[in-house]
Amino acid sequence: MRRLTKKKALNLVKELDAFPKVPDSYVESTASGGTVSLIAFTFMAALAFLEFFVYRDTWMKYEYEVDKDFTSKLRINVDITVAMKCQYIGADVLDLAETMVASDGLEYEPVNFELSPQQRLWQLTLLHIQERLRLEHSLQDVLFKSAIKIAPPSSIKNEDSPAPLNACRIHGHLYVNKVAGNFHITVGKSIPHPRGHAHLAALVSHDSFNFSHRINHLSFGEMIPGIISTLDGTEKVSPESNHMFQYFITIVPTKLNTYKIAADTHQYSVTERERVINHALGSHGVSGIFMKYDISSLMIRVTEQHMPLWQFLVRLCGIIGGIFSTTGMLHGVVGFLVDVICCRLQMGIYRNLKETSLAVQENSETSALMENQQQH
Repeated sequence: MRRLTKKKALNLVKELDAFPKVPDSYVESTASGGTVSLIAFTFMAALAFLEFFVYRDTWMKYEYEVDKDFTSKLRINVDITVAMKCQYIGADVLDLAETMVASDGLEYEPVNFELSPQQRLWQLTLLHIQERLRLEHSLQDVLFKSAIKIAPPSSIKNEDSPAPLNACRIHGHLYVNKVAGNFHITVGKSIPHPRGHAHLAALVSHDSFNFSHRINHLSFGEMIPGIISTLDGTEKVSPESNHMFQYFITIVPTKLNTYKIAADTHQYSVTERERVINHALGSHGVSGIFMKYDISSLMIRVTEQHMPLWQFLVRLCGIIGGIFSTTGMLHGVVGFLVDVICCRLQMGIYRNLKETSLAVQENSETSALMENQQQH
């Protein structure tokens, strides 16, 4: 009974075979079939090789959500060179609530405004990258994934030169409230005031005003590799002493999560405006550099993603199975067409031979009749 049961089970399994074997005596190998098989295997190998590169590649996924973090502080990273001496200018932040932020984190370093050849090359490189980023937005994904570490601003120093130090480099960082504000550099050192703040500009001569400046670096939040800020490398030269430069900045909180780095940072877009201060012509205001920033209520979550292994295997099976089935069908269709054409050619040849034989037979019969008539 056990043997019978095993035999029945084995027969049942054989009946469920979805891949029945054809006897070798029924299989016929042809040159055309071998050629198609070689072509199919070549396509399979090429597409599988390319699919492997697709599997190794990653892409950035962008998600938008509401920023719910209102209590944390916003860090402002500053490195700006102004073509005025350090004792004549002051930098601070005034937020929307008229709260003055102490600028203790900023350092004033006397430097030369003119750049050395190495520094000029670095600035031109930054400007070139900025231009390409505006035209090719997908390059930012490459920077995110590669996490390129750019040279820090502190490594850019003026070489020894006999020329006098005619500029001031303001660099460092500030922590401000996460609300809209105004970071500005203007004439005179800032002093506290009951209604906000003021600058001691009365003791500075108008002839010494020169707000030509170079933004070596300006960013918000944590400084991480892979992000080149929008204003990095910007240089403005003013032909007039009384000149106002305005930058209207919109800050977007960004959570970056790649295979190399994970950090909370900020990106920003900027609109620029500048004008000459001339009270006689109705152009009022204060000379200086004003960066008015506002924080977006939306946050961007940037995540680097990779194709799952199961999806890669499914795509690989689809490539192999699809090419195998398609080439088999094409080989069958081509073989059928070849057989039809050959059959028609054979039928045409047979008809021509038959017609020729009938014509010869008729000619022979006609000639025989003519010979009989001549004999009679």
